[in-house]
This record gives sequence, structure tokens and C-alpha cells, in this order.
Amino acid sequence: MKGMWKDKEWREPIVLLTGIGIANFGAWVYLIALNLIVLDMTGSALAVAGLYIVKPLATVLTNFWSGSVIDRVNQRNLMITLDLLRAVLIACLPFAASLWLIYAFVLLINMAGSMFEPASMTYITKLIPEKNRQRFNALRSLIDSGAFLIGPAVAGVLFMMGIPETAIYLNAAALVFSAFILRSMPKLEEAAIAIETAHRMSWEIIRTDWRLVLNFSKSARLVMTVFFLFSCMMVMATAIDSQEATFSKRVLGLSDGEYGFLVSVAGAGIIFGAIVNTIFTKKLRLVALIGGGSVMMSLGYLVYALSDSFAGAAAGFFILAFSLAFANMGFHTFTQNHIPVDIMGRTVSAFSLVEAVLVIVATAIIGVASELVTVQPVVIVSVLVMCSISLVLWAMSFKQSKETGASQFTLTGEKPST
Repeated sequence: MKGMWKDKEWREPIVLLTGIGIANFGAWVYLIALNLIVLDMTGSALAVAGLYIVKPLATVLTNFWSGSVIDRVNQRNLMITLDLLRAVLIACLPFAASLWLIYAFVLLINMAGSMFEPASMTYITKLIPEKNRQRFNALRSLIDSGAFLIGPAVAGVLFMMGIPETAIYLNAAALVFSAFILRSMPKLEEAAIAIETAHRMSWEIIRTDWRLVLNFSKSARLVMTVFFLFSCMMVMATAIDSQEATFSKRVLGLSDGEYGFLVSVAGAGIIFGAIVNTIFTKKLRLVALIGGGSVMMSLGYLVYALSDSFAGAAAGFFILAFSLAFANMGFHTFTQNHIPVDIMGRTVSAFSLVEAVLVIVATAIIGVASELVTVQPVVIVSVLVMCSISLVLWAMSFKQSKETGASQFTLTGEKPST
């Protein structure tokens, strides 16, 4: 990283990575603290589970229109505004006197987050040259992994000290600092902004944009098939994760301490995967990252689902987390390289909406099935569905690679000899 700072081409990306890292660290602190605050307030596991339903609901309410806004405004300024808005809303959480008021704040926070993700994806694609994207995403994965490990630990310490509100304010401060860092980043689309913002947003524009996304998806069928299959993988992972605590307690018979250690094993796996990604990024092709990473991730889930002991579950957790680092990096780079940047906000937002709906449906089905049957058979069947999707994803990513040319799946852009 120190050597990259001397390279002018990498100075702005490193500043951007710093802002992303600070915001993600704060997000983990906030998430853990909020879960514990709601649990202490209500004593209900169902009330805590409601926090996880709010996130996909926020995506459904936001993403059918937000892509039209993202592609028509200055993404840097939008990201700054969303960071500051989330900071204010998060700082208000300790003053919420009822559970429903907390849900309302969390809904608004997640709606802003649903806009931030495609906006940042579009901005990063404009800022980072194609030859540097895979390395940038590897470094981002490493930073995200560090936040995943450090954030919950800090939240836990603050909660043990009896000051959970401090964890909430820490996240608000992190978002303000992230916004301050983003102010130093360049504006990348001044000419386009002047033209686009001259038109008022309307339902007709939104409908036109959805038709545009649909037409692009038809014209780039293989690209969007890979994109959609990866989203389905994440849908199944989220739905299966919703039963993680129940599986660990009822099937594996773990104590609270053992379950906490199991989660730490996953954290170690994802950070180790991110380190390997960063070191070997120049030698890794996207087709192997997306397809191979997804297959290995589903196999990790299978090891976990079939286990009857802590050791087996820990092995599965490490494998799935390690592989997730590769799959996520490949997916982000694939998206940046294959979806035109001028419609990226609309396309990513539209597919994120579909993914959110599927998350709600899949989580509900798996939850109800676990109550009607038992947890382990339901988890095993769900993982087998995930394995099937991952195999199809690998096959389709290879097909996409052959159709568009292997040059798009390498860092250097050089087409290998056949």
C-alpha cells in the first residue's frame, strides 16, 4: 500500500478505500450494538429478527426508482449526501423511545444505504481504469474483512462497559468522516449532469429506464445471467444464515461462547481469503473467481449443514468465508467490466430490488419450513439448491468468458494464446 501511494494513479483510489473502510468499520459497530439494544429493550428474538427484514424491505421501497436518480446526478455528491443523512439518522437512534420508531429510523437508514451501494459502484467504475479494478476490489475485500473482525469486537467492548449508545455515535462519526474524505475525491461527470438534471424526474422516466434495463438485459443475456445467478447465490446464503443461530444451538448444541467463536472462525476465513486475493490478484481470472469461488462457498455451506460437531461446522465456516472473499471480488470486477457505466446505477438497482424480494421470500420459506420440520433437513436442502445454482453459475461464467474473449477476464487485458 505504501508503494502504491507513490503512484499517482493509485492516490485517489487509496483515499477512496480509506473512506470505505472507515464507513464499513462503523457499520459493523452499529449493527452489533443495535441488535443488543433492541434485545435489551424488548427481550424478544423476533424483534431482533425484524431488523433483518427491514433491510430488504428498504431495498424494495427504494430501488425501483433510485437507479434513475443515481445515473442522472453527480455520484460523488450523492454519496456525500447519503453518508451525512445516515449519520444524522443513526445519531437519532438512542433517542427513539419505542421499537417502531427504531424500525422507522432503520428503514430510512437502509433506504439511504440501498442508494449508496449502486452509486458507489458507478463512481468506482468511472474512477478506476479497467486494468486496476481487480486489484482495487481485492484491497477493498481486505479492508471489508478487517472491518468485519474489528467492528464487532469494538462494539462488544463498548457494550460490556455499559455504553452501547457510544457505539451508535461512533458509527455516525465514521460516516461523517467518510463524507469528509469523499469531498476530496474528483467530480467525474460535470457535462452529463448539466444535461440530465434539466429534466424533472417523473414516473414516465422511471418506466422508460426500466425498459432500458430490460432491453440491455436481453442484449447482454449471458452477462446478466451470470449477474442474476450470483444474486441467487447470495439470496440462498442470506436465507440459510437466518437459521445459523438456531442450527448452532439446536443441532450442534453449542454454547453462546462456542457460537461466538464459530463466527470468529468465519471472520478469519474471509480475511485470509482477502489476503490471498490481494497477493495473487494478477494471476486470478474472473471466471475462476466467480464460478470457482461460488462452488467452493456452497461446498463450505454443505460441510457446515452436514456437520454434527463444532469442528465440522468450523471447517465449513472457514471454507465458505474464505471462498466468499474470492467470489465477491470477482463479482464486483465482473459488474464493473461488463455493465455500461452510464446505465450501471439503474441496472444494479433493478437487480438488487429483485434480489431483495427473493431474500424475503426465501427467508420466509426456510423459516416456516424449519418450524414445521426440523432445522437440519431444511438447511441441507437449501444448501443443495445453492450448490446447484453455483454449478450453473460456473458453467455460465465459462460460456460468457469464451463468448466475449478471455481478455476481459484478465488484469492486463492481454488475450492468451489458444
